[in-house]
Amino acid sequence: MLLKRLLSGIDYSVAAGDAEGVGISRIEYDSRRSGREDLFVCLTGARTDGHIFAPLAYEGGCRAFLTERKLDLPEDAVQIVTDNTRRALAVISATFYGRPADELHVIGVTGTKGKTTTALLIHSILNAAGISCAYIGSNGVIINGEHIETMNTTPESMELHHFFALMRSSGVTHVALEVSSQALDHFRVYGIDFDVTVFTNLYRDHISPVEHASFEEYKAAKSKLFSDYKKRLIVYNADDSASLSVISGDKKTERRSFSVNDCAADYFAREISPYRDADSLGVTFDCVHGDKTTHFRLMTPGNFSVYNGLAAVAVASYYGVPAELSADILRDTSVSGRFEVVRGLPGRTFIIDYAHNGISLREALKVLREYDPERIICLFGSVGGRTEERRRGLAEAASEYADYVVITSDNPDREPAAQIAAEIESHLAPGVPHEIIVDRESAVRRTVRMSRPGDIVLFAGKGHERYQLIEGIKAPFSERSIILDECRTMIAEEMEKKAGID
Repeated sequence: MLLKRLLSGIDYSVAAGDAEGVGISRIEYDSRRSGREDLFVCLTGARTDGHIFAPLAYEGGCRAFLTERKLDLPEDAVQIVTDNTRRALAVISATFYGRPADELHVIGVTGTKGKTTTALLIHSILNAAGISCAYIGSNGVIINGEHIETMNTTPESMELHHFFALMRSSGVTHVALEVSSQALDHFRVYGIDFDVTVFTNLYRDHISPVEHASFEEYKAAKSKLFSDYKKRLIVYNADDSASLSVISGDKKTERRSFSVNDCAADYFAREISPYRDADSLGVTFDCVHGDKTTHFRLMTPGNFSVYNGLAAVAVASYYGVPAELSADILRDTSVSGRFEVVRGLPGRTFIIDYAHNGISLREALKVLREYDPERIICLFGSVGGRTEERRRGLAEAASEYADYVVITSDNPDREPAAQIAAEIESHLAPGVPHEIIVDRESAVRRTVRMSRPGDIVLFAGKGHERYQLIEGIKAPFSERSIILDECRTMIAEEMEKKAGID
């Protein structure tokens, strides 16, 4: 594609070189991957500034650069200057791939908690109802059943439009997209028109030197999805105190609410009740919608599961899926790493969840108490580079609701895992039974072995992730596989023991 055509949707000036007749075969923002006929886009982030890597891109053969200021590059480098390269990247990426999002029904889900589960439930309902729906979010990308790993909850705009193009060519018509606050602040979804936008809830989180400076800034970022983007329907949580202010930027778009407290909501849950069988648990409720009432049974526990289910049903109904059909589909639907029950040993309930801060861990453990377990065993760690506040919150939640705590590693990256574990331990309440096992695989195996019939064991923090980030390297790691392997080993040992006795 000619550079001038690629730039047709943005304001720019040519600061150096001759842009006439320049052909571009690829857009790139990582200097390590850039080469001939690429357009290198200099992005400014919280930790690095892409402008300083432009010379490396030049050495790799790149001769076209999109920047926010003129750089000291050789004369044969074409330098295009624009006021915001992140916003420009979204526009030129859409142009490069032929604006594929325009041919998709895009469903954007935002909020502090519940984005992944809600988006995946929408994905499951629509596909089971015969509507071809893809998914993009924390659990990667799913297109016609094929899974692709990603780095961010919402990919950078260039990757995002690449995935949209793959969906279009694969015959996909809808996509459930998790929209993070970082994505909104960094223009990753800039220029996309949404069919539906969903607001789940708002809690104090993602406040750090590399995320948002304050809760107000975080809230403002979330609000952008409702004030700055076109959409046909807003689905929102009527029970969250922040809802009306977050969605207040759009007064004209149709709204549908969901609630467990307000019987006037469009989708209202009543008769909420937990259930537990030999090795799993969940929740049942009746959904009142219009003049109908539909009974639901979900494979995950707690009111937060009810909220996620209601939001998904509300979205599905917009596309003509009856609530009764959604109920049938959700009865057998689970979400990887989001209160995912792993059936391994009779009488024990093993749960993998992404809870990785004090708020989410407290809520998870509090809900599990409703199921009258013999004990709650909680295994967790904390990601490297996070604040003391997060680690204190995790320890306080575990102290209050767990009967036994196993402190281990999460994604320590370049921070010593033992140091993180010691910091968490320092915030545990005095007398809380616990142990530290820094190696997470060893900790998981030990925790499975210490479980007894009637116990609920929560493996928190990793959720859907299939790796551990250690010293900048993603080491393969599947919590589910380790749990099942240890369960199989224990069952085999028990069978050998019985055989020996016989």
